[in-house]
Amino acid sequence: MTDLQKDILTGALFLTGIVGFISGEFIISSTLFATASISSSLSYTRKEPKVGQC
Repeated sequence: MTDLQKDILTGALFLTGIVGFISGEFIISSTLFATASISSSLSYTRKEPKVGQC
């Protein structure tokens, strides 16, 4: 996942959480805020195995 895709995902979750909070759906908005927080702090890098290792 590229940095741009990660930023778009975090922004979309955050904006959806704000809309949910304004409309009164507090449980859903809390879940979306938590998901945005976790997705912004995770590192999606993948280590490639070195030659000769499985």
